[in-house]
Amino acid sequence: MIIETERLILRPFTENDAADVYEYLKEPAVNCFACMKLDPVEEAKEEMKKRVSETEYYFAITLKDSGKVIGEIDAYPETGELHTDENYVRDTFSPCWMLNADYQGKGYAFEAAHPFFDYLFSKKGARRIYTYVEDYNRSSQHLCEKLGMRREGLFLEFVSFVNNPDGTPRYENTYQYAILKKEWR
Repeated sequence: MIIETERLILRPFTENDAADVYEYLKEPAVNCFACMKLDPVEEAKEEMKKRVSETEYYFAITLKDSGKVIGEIDAYPETGELHTDENYVRDTFSPCWMLNADYQGKGYAFEAAHPFFDYLFSKKGARRIYTYVEDYNRSSQHLCEKLGMRREGLFLEFVSFVNNPDGTPRYENTYQYAILKKEWR
């Protein structure tokens, strides 16, 4: 699957994307991506080998004019609650997006996320899309609002992705945003 916009192409990853991905995953800007940190660049090459088979839900965000990978966006249908059976309709998605810091603030995140949400709603049967955003990540909060998502709540000390200097967990305050298919414009 490929999604094309005015300036971007969202496409599956290839093994040749390792150097570009390494640029933004050698030092993730937001703590929730700390577990994705790649070092050295050989780890990026191995990661690209894993991502090659992901063609429906995980996309490289590339510049149309140069083909450079400037970020990524993904969302998978959730499996449901423990009490549901195998026939459970998997219509809830929680997307994740990340951009190379050199390309932030230029409208690329919205240009990628908007058609991706449309793809999830129109082609993948999404009924509800929600995401978590740290309380300090103002740019992602703004993106959620621009996409028409509503802020559903603030979870205090919700989750920890990194440790404090003394080794104790650093808990994040996290907002939840969501939008339903019937709210999508």
